[in-house]
Amino acid sequence: MTPETLSFYEKVYEVARRIPSGRVTSYGAIAKYLGAAKSARIVGYAMNNSHSKDVPAHRVVNRKGLLTGKHHFEGTNLMQQLLENEGVEVIENQIQNFESLFWDPAKEL
Repeated sequence: MTPETLSFYEKVYEVARRIPSGRVTSYGAIAKYLGAAKSARIVGYAMNNSHSKDVPAHRVVNRKGLLTGKHHFEGTNLMQQLLENEGVEVIENQIQNFESLFWDPAKEL
């Protein structure tokens, strides 16, 4: 990875660490907040590489509230279990009441 990529990943992690328990955001919302609106996929790559970095990656989902990153977690339903432990209801990989739980870094930070 290039130093620029690592630096972007660290910025992604800083934002993700500020997502409150019981709230979620999207890859795109983090990318937009960081001034890289078209880089949602890169935010996803950063989340995939965050497992040893104390980042609550389970709180980052796609723009529709789907747990698209769940296969990057150990165990079959770990991402869902982590969210449910925080009071987030998930049915068939879809966060329920997504709009009310959505945390937008552009408005919150």
